[in-house]
Amino acid sequence: MKIVEFLRPEAVLASLSGQTAPSVLAELRRPLAAAHRVDGQRLLDTLLEREKLGSTGIGEGVAIPHGKVAGLPGLLASFGRHAQGVDFRAIDGKPTFLFFALFAPENSAGAHLKALARISRIFKSATFREAILHAADAGEIYRLIEAEDGKY
Repeated sequence: MKIVEFLRPEAVLASLSGQTAPSVLAELRRPLAAAHRVDGQRLLDTLLEREKLGSTGIGEGVAIPHGKVAGLPGLLASFGRHAQGVDFRAIDGKPTFLFFALFAPENSAGAHLKALARISRIFKSATFREAILHAADAGEIYRLIEAEDGKY
């Protein structure tokens, strides 16, 4: 499974502006709601409910908010970068700059877990994270993700 199978270029946001976790999550769901004709509020509620269980901030400036939504045709993802960072209650207590939101159909435990593992794996590289932070725009961010995804 490759990330580019469920992340589209139009779902990459180079400049998130939200100052709180809920506002960042709201931004991340917008391109998916529009492109896939999915109820945006349902997507947001799914992410907010998941965050209540514990932060999806995995540390090193990265968060992978995720959840399952009934009726989705397959995995959907968006990616966002926040220049100043947001307090996302990450495991290391540091601000979060890179957000990879993942939505899966209700009955897709295997695909959901494989996608989370793949995302986690590529974002372990400090060099890759730095490249994303310094990318010029959303197009460059997508190309960097595509290239890193191709290495594994």
